[in-house]
Amino acid sequence: MSLSDEEVAFARELFSGLGDVTTRRMFGGMGIYHEGTIFALMRSDGVLLLKGANGFGEVLEAEGCERWTHTRKDGTATAMPYWTLPDAALDDPEIACDWARRSLAHL
Repeated sequence: MSLSDEEVAFARELFSGLGDVTTRRMFGGMGIYHEGTIFALMRSDGVLLLKGANGFGEVLEAEGCERWTHTRKDGTATAMPYWTLPDAALDDPEIACDWARRSLAHL
């Protein structure tokens, strides 16, 4: 499954308050970048994830965000350094951009 144009537009609009936001499609989903630095992903199922580097993952977990675990074809699971956005951020670009800035500060 790959992302629709509407899903791509939603993510770009959600983070537009950051300024220079670009996207790049990959593996059916896309990477989301600010000034050339990837800070978020949208998986092919439309789920948005923030990068939780350098201790920021623990902050996201404390907010109830879930870490993305990818299961390979052979059945092994790999925990990825990305967490779901807090629910309030999905409906409010200001909150989403605040979380994105916090993620970027840890990169």
